[in-house]
Amino acid sequence: MQHTSDITAATSKIHLIGGEKGGVGKSMVARLIAQFLIDHQLPFVCFDTDRSHGALLRFYADYASPVLIDRYEALDHIIEAAVEQPGARVVVDLAAQTHEPLVQWMEESGVLDMAETADFSLHYWHVMDAGRDSVDLLARLLDRFGARVHHVLVLNQLRGSDFTQLEKSGQLERAQALGARVITIKRLHESVVQKIDTYNVSFWAARNPSAGTDASLGLMERQRLKMWMNHAYAELEKAGV
Repeated sequence: MQHTSDITAATSKIHLIGGEKGGVGKSMVARLIAQFLIDHQLPFVCFDTDRSHGALLRFYADYASPVLIDRYEALDHIIEAAVEQPGARVVVDLAAQTHEPLVQWMEESGVLDMAETADFSLHYWHVMDAGRDSVDLLARLLDRFGARVHHVLVLNQLRGSDFTQLEKSGQLERAQALGARVITIKRLHESVVQKIDTYNVSFWAARNPSAGTDASLGLMERQRLKMWMNHAYAELEKAGV
C-alpha cells in the first residue's frame, strides 16, 4: 500500500464512502466531499451505488453516474476513471449491503494489487454512528483489508456524540496503528437538513440565497449551515481528500 507521504499530485484517489450499516450518514458524507471538491476546484467524478435513492445522482447530477454493484463491468469504470484522469478524485457512495459484492469484485479483479503499483490510491471511509454495530463492522473491515487501503474513520454525530463503545473496543487504536485517520462530522440541525433534502439543492445553493433556489433557509439557518460546513471542511482536509 502507498503511504500517505508517497501519494503525489498525479496520483488519483478513489474514495469509497461506506459503513455497510444503513442510516449512519454515508450519503451525507459523500455529498460533503463532492461539495468540498467543487469549492476547492479539484477535478473529480462520482459514482452512486444506490439504485432507488442515490444522493449523489440527486444533488450532484452533473458529476455523478450510477454504478450497479453486482456488475463487474460497471464497477470497472471506477478504476478506469481514476487511471484515465491522473490526479482526480473518484467518489463512490456505497449503499447499505453493498460491501460484500464490492469486496468480491476487488479481490477477483486484483484491485488491491493494482493500487500498489498503479497511479491511484484506495481510501475507505468507514462512516460510524455511536452504536455497537458500527464498531463490529469496523472490526470486520480491518480484518478484511488491514493496511492495504487508507482508512478514514468518520465519527458522525448524526444520532449521538458518545463514542465510548468505540474507544473501549480497542478497534480505534487498532485502526490508528494501521494508519487510519479519524474525523468528526458534527450534527446538522434537523430543520436545515429537511429543507435541503426537500428542495433537492446542493449545500452551496442552500447556503447562498443568490443561487435562486426554493430552499427557503432563514438567515440563522444559513449561518448554522455555514458553521457546520466550515467545521466539516476542516475535518475533510485532515483526512486528506
